[in-house]
Amino acid sequence: AEEMEAGPESRTASALFAGFRALGLFSNDIPHVVRYSALKRRFYVTTCVGKSFHTYDVQKLRLVAVSNSVPQDICCMAADSRLVFAAYGNVFSAFARNKEVVRTFNGHKAEIHLLQPFGDHVISVDADSILIIWHVYSEEEYLQLTFDKSIFKISAILHPSTYLNKILLGSEQGSLQLWNVKSNKLLYTFPGWKVGVTALQQAPAVDVVAVGLMSGQVIIHNIKFDETLMKFRQDWGPITSISFRTVTDGHPVMAAGSPCGHIGLWDLEDKKLINQMRDAHSTAIAGLTFLHREPLLITNGADNALRIWIFDGPTGEGRLLRFRMGHSAPLTSVRYYGQNGQQILSASQDGTLQSFSTIHEKFNKSLGHGLINKKRVKRKGLQNTTSVRLPPITKFAAEEARESDWDGIVACHQGKLSCSTWNYQRSTIGAYFLKPKELKKDDVTATAVDITSCGNFAVIGLSSGTVDVYNMQSGIHRGRFGKDQAHKGSVRGVAVDGLNQLTITTGSEGLLKFWNFKSKILIHSLNLSSSPNMMLLHRDSGLLGLALDDFSINVLDIETRKIVREFSGHQGQINDMAFSPDGRWLISAAMDCSIRTWDLPSGCLIDCFLLDSAPLNVTMSPTGDFLATSHVDHLGIYLWSNISLYSVISLRPLPTDYVPSVVMLPGTCQTQDVEVSGETTEPSDEMIEYESPEQLNEQLVTLSLLPESRWKNLLNLDVIKKKNKPKEPPKVPKSAPFFIPTVPGLVPRYATPEQNNDPQQSKVVSLGILAQKSDFCSKLEEGLINNKYEAALSLLKELGPSGIETELRSLSPDWGGSIEVMQSFLKMIQVLLDSKRDFELAQAYLALFLKLHLKMLPSEPVLLEEMTKLLSQVEDNWIHLQSLFNQSMCVLNYIKSALL
Repeated sequence: AEEMEAGPESRTASALFAGFRALGLFSNDIPHVVRYSALKRRFYVTTCVGKSFHTYDVQKLRLVAVSNSVPQDICCMAADSRLVFAAYGNVFSAFARNKEVVRTFNGHKAEIHLLQPFGDHVISVDADSILIIWHVYSEEEYLQLTFDKSIFKISAILHPSTYLNKILLGSEQGSLQLWNVKSNKLLYTFPGWKVGVTALQQAPAVDVVAVGLMSGQVIIHNIKFDETLMKFRQDWGPITSISFRTVTDGHPVMAAGSPCGHIGLWDLEDKKLINQMRDAHSTAIAGLTFLHREPLLITNGADNALRIWIFDGPTGEGRLLRFRMGHSAPLTSVRYYGQNGQQILSASQDGTLQSFSTIHEKFNKSLGHGLINKKRVKRKGLQNTTSVRLPPITKFAAEEARESDWDGIVACHQGKLSCSTWNYQRSTIGAYFLKPKELKKDDVTATAVDITSCGNFAVIGLSSGTVDVYNMQSGIHRGRFGKDQAHKGSVRGVAVDGLNQLTITTGSEGLLKFWNFKSKILIHSLNLSSSPNMMLLHRDSGLLGLALDDFSINVLDIETRKIVREFSGHQGQINDMAFSPDGRWLISAAMDCSIRTWDLPSGCLIDCFLLDSAPLNVTMSPTGDFLATSHVDHLGIYLWSNISLYSVISLRPLPTDYVPSVVMLPGTCQTQDVEVSGETTEPSDEMIEYESPEQLNEQLVTLSLLPESRWKNLLNLDVIKKKNKPKEPPKVPKSAPFFIPTVPGLVPRYATPEQNNDPQQSKVVSLGILAQKSDFCSKLEEGLINNKYEAALSLLKELGPSGIETELRSLSPDWGGSIEVMQSFLKMIQVLLDSKRDFELAQAYLALFLKLHLKMLPSEPVLLEEMTKLLSQVEDNWIHLQSLFNQSMCVLNYIKSALL
């Protein structure tokens, strides 16, 4: 309803930014699916990322395809050799070519949580334990089975190998049932082990099935004779997934996943645990699969990682071969790195700093976890480094100017006094920890950081109000702003200008201070209306953005040190801000779930849109093509393309009653909705093209749109004609056969030159009383009667200088004109000067008229009277114009010469 009230403007949601795609998403808590392509002889692994799924080539872990998005988050997946099935809510769809939906199956009332392809059929089970078998190609129900949830709630499903038309169902109550789905008969009920079944997996041997239980037990069971062959137990919680290794180079091995992220590897011959893969993932193991006849294990988890492990060691342990990994916890800070707009640095609650490429996933890299003592970890070879890891990065500043010489990134850590340095080129934590030597207390933390544009110095602000400068090359302390502290309160922001002349700092007490960077002397102090929350400097334009605790934004010019813009409108704390590369826009993201774009020249809000999840970070590409955002409880970085780069958009301010509409976060592939692209090509309602009227105001002197050559040279025509007069007449070429004219027709014939056979015809034509009046004269005569001269003027506008002279000369009685026509011409000039239109034309035509007819004008009293009227009119106009010219000249001279 709100969107409808907002009018047509909310239809496009955001006029400036369109969702492009998400970066850094690789996996979630949905188990992956492995498929084998017989045609290409390759394995493919499919992982879910919210509303869509990715398909990777296992050989190089290269992204092959990204599926189209579905309306809700995918809750389970399955695949056969042709199709991928993905369920969302109580519906599931079949995807062809890993991309587009070709079948959709509706019929469940509750959310689907299990899918099992079954030849030309597919089996789906929902949360109410209703099992439906569908025919894939007709989308029709083949069979529906209903189970009582309190007695048999289905938790796992398996089609045992060689068991024709049969499925094995596991329940949360612990029992298992074997059904023949063709005859719709329950064949056998296995009593189970009184513990809920979590996973079912076919063993390499026929009739043998592995059953994973809530207790952490794995039962290897023969379903033909209902006999337990062996039992294994893991102490890490329920079994999440099971897989068997089918390589025949040794003992058969089974892998079992756990909610802790550990994997147990069991020898089935010796019936013992042979290895543990601890912390294979930092969250629960969502899925694990041994590739058929390959020593490779694929795992994925909710920590946003897909990993491939190879078993080629002598003791049979797996080592990491390939991986695709993003952040496993929500992001804390996101910034573009470098000037090409192709890398985004992001810090996360998981303690890592990573770089994501906007071009291709292969350029992504992780700078790793921050370690308190890297040398000690290397020397002692600590396996579990969690005890020596630094807390998450809260803020960082990066500069690529000297990245090949020394560290170019400085980062503040949550609750830590010392700031770490990082090296982008080597993709590792740097050599120094920057902190004041005399401070040993833990209650002081680093709160703000900046790095100079030359990459030589880091400026760090602390919660105690101290602001220090350090050398990036040596890590040495190079000075402090103020005697002991720069601010009484905690430092909320520091910034250094582009030329290392000024340092700007702001504190929680509400003061903004300007310091000389070199001498560390205070230049100026400014009181803010509220305590600042964060600060951002656009170095090229010298504009400083300040987000205040009262949810308003102030923009200062650091040259004049004055507030030049004040913006209010956010309803929650402002989390982050970004300037566009040209410094014309300020984009702010706040806890009210809105992203707003403020136009600095006009001081207006020009764009606003809402999101489902509050934006935490916002950064604009140095090339201006993308806006990157991160959000609460989201692990990815979301790119929004700047529409103004490739289409004409209106930058009109939004009305005060504008209701922004909610925009969906972009998926991991570029949006390909045909309907949307069709909409954008239509002309926008708010785009009204401005057409300038012929005259803005009747009081304004308006010039014509004719080129200067039409009126400027009218007085000098005789001089021009003399200059352009040829010295000798043009000579006719003696013989030029290819210039001989031909008569048009099917057969070309040469045209005979026409000869003037009439000797009596005279070349001199005498004009006199019989001369025909020109159109211009007749229009002037009409104008004398009805006082309308538009037609006569338009005729003159179309003529060139010579034509105008001929027309004006022919107005006199000697050349076939009359006194009345001359009077009408003067009246036409009066009308032009009155309306102040075509001002320069009126002056030029009048000047030529006077030059041609000056001798005869005084002898005619009618014309003399018209002339006196014109004289006063021309003088008044000129006095008015001259005063305006003089005023403008004075102002210009003052600006040029005055010492400001």
